[in-house]
Amino acid sequence: MLSLDFTILNWIYDNCRTAWLDVLMPLITKLGNAGAVWIVLALCLLVSRKYRKTGIALCCALALDIIVCNGMLKPFVARIRPCDINTTVDLLITRPTDFSFPSGHTAASFAAVSALYFCRRKLWIPALVLALLISFSRLYLYVHFPSDVIAGILLGAVLGFIGYRLSEFAERIWQRRH
Repeated sequence: MLSLDFTILNWIYDNCRTAWLDVLMPLITKLGNAGAVWIVLALCLLVSRKYRKTGIALCCALALDIIVCNGMLKPFVARIRPCDINTTVDLLITRPTDFSFPSGHTAASFAAVSALYFCRRKLWIPALVLALLISFSRLYLYVHFPSDVIAGILLGAVLGFIGYRLSEFAERIWQRRH
């Protein structure tokens, strides 16, 4: 698997690098740092009564992502990053210090997309485009293996669904009490 991961990463590095993407990809990846863009979106949704349930689902999904991805899986798997194995690569961003598997940027992005999708919000479509860009940026920047990104997509989709279901559960409890 590692051989296939490096084959894909090196192909991206050798064939997709351009001056304008070298500027754009660090900016895109920065949107996903600490789930920032998704947290801001969740807070904006929470403010509106009409979209509050969606905001709650998004918050639940992101909280689950922090616990499962960053708190449990990364330290358990303890996979080193491709840029720490192939140190000849010129990094365009600061070298990440945590583990590689799964991609936290990708998992948070797809947890958000999935929560939006299950809440039946059309916002999931532009969110998906941004999530795909953030995920690709992690490969372009040589800080994740393709298998890290694929795992992040799958994990995020599941956590987004669970976040959605938790928001439904919380809503039922709220309605019973009020």
